[in-house]
Amino acid sequence: MWKSDIDINKVAELRLKPNVYFGFGAINKIEDIAKDMKSKGIDKILVVSGRNAYKSSGAWEVIEKALKNNNIEYTNYAEVTPNPTADAVDAAAKQGKDFGAKAVMGIGGGSPIDAAKSAAIILANEGVTARDIYEFKFIPEKAVPIVAINLTHGTGTETNRFAVVTIPETQYKPAIAYDCIYPSYSIDDPALMMNLSPEQTIYVSVDAVNHSVEAATTTVASPYSVTTAKECIELVAKYLPVINKDPQNKEARYFLLYASILGGVSFDNGLLHFTHALEHPLSGVKPKLAHGLGLAIILPAVIKYIYPSKSKTIAELFSSIIPDLKGTPDEAQYAAEKVEEWLCSVGITKKLSDEGFSESDIDSLVDLTFRTPSLSGLLAIAPVEGTKEVVKAIFTESLQHYNK
Repeated sequence: MWKSDIDINKVAELRLKPNVYFGFGAINKIEDIAKDMKSKGIDKILVVSGRNAYKSSGAWEVIEKALKNNNIEYTNYAEVTPNPTADAVDAAAKQGKDFGAKAVMGIGGGSPIDAAKSAAIILANEGVTARDIYEFKFIPEKAVPIVAINLTHGTGTETNRFAVVTIPETQYKPAIAYDCIYPSYSIDDPALMMNLSPEQTIYVSVDAVNHSVEAATTTVASPYSVTTAKECIELVAKYLPVINKDPQNKEARYFLLYASILGGVSFDNGLLHFTHALEHPLSGVKPKLAHGLGLAIILPAVIKYIYPSKSKTIAELFSSIIPDLKGTPDEAQYAAEKVEEWLCSVGITKKLSDEGFSESDIDSLVDLTFRTPSLSGLLAIAPVEGTKEVVKAIFTESLQHYNK
């Protein structure tokens, strides 16, 4: 059904990199990675992580041994928080530069890996700061090699050229996308994710769903971004309820991680639009708002507003969740309500009002959406025109549930 939405006369760019070591035990591939790095003259590395997960996941014990076995020295910046700031990136890069690091390793979810990618740019370009990068005063063409050790099944950053960092004083949360920050090596080992909290598990899984919905419905979507997106959503729909009941289910962790990989590849190809463009201002204003939760809150309204233009594609994407969709434009409200119902069924019941936002905040959120560097680029490839009126309607309708 979705194939009728594809323009076969449009030339699409299919991105098929980087290589990712995936599966239980993949963390042991760090030994091969360390050997390869050493053979290329990398004998010092900056490790970027949060404070705890890199150790509690079991990753660090294996990584540290491999680095020592191959005589690679390291310095660890272990202060990355959710929604990492430009200041944290600059501090990590300075620590790496003072140490003489020739590569960067990010260990964690999207925040540490995105911070690592950003620091890798700074290490390769003298005099550059994180604000230069994220305010688009500097367009990088090079970065030092990046190793991504992923600890969540949602971000997709280990598979692609994207990174996001917050500039606190402006509440900007821009996104960058450069070929130079594709990881040179990536590891996706579901064994490292077995102890994710129930909330983290839900939020990161829904993050992957949002990547997929957007990547399949932009104006630059391709058959590749649609098919990877559809498989991602089907896997999350099947395995997220399983993992909610049985957090130690290895098969479910494996396929949720595979879904995340597919979502990351999908948006590397099809890019993103409304949901991410509108969530970034939310967590820019409230940095403690989990990214996946913010995305989930506004997804139903986004579905409502884009459904008429991409009804066949969206019906196909959600066929495993909403099997009675026919793919006709008049189903927009119904599709939005059913997506919201599904989100509630997997444990996401909050809306913007529950996170402290009110009607009085909407105009400032709209303004921030259009002021934040890079977000206008996402709105420009949305399947319907990304006007201030549409953005305001999505924010407003995300304050409360449709189904209440």
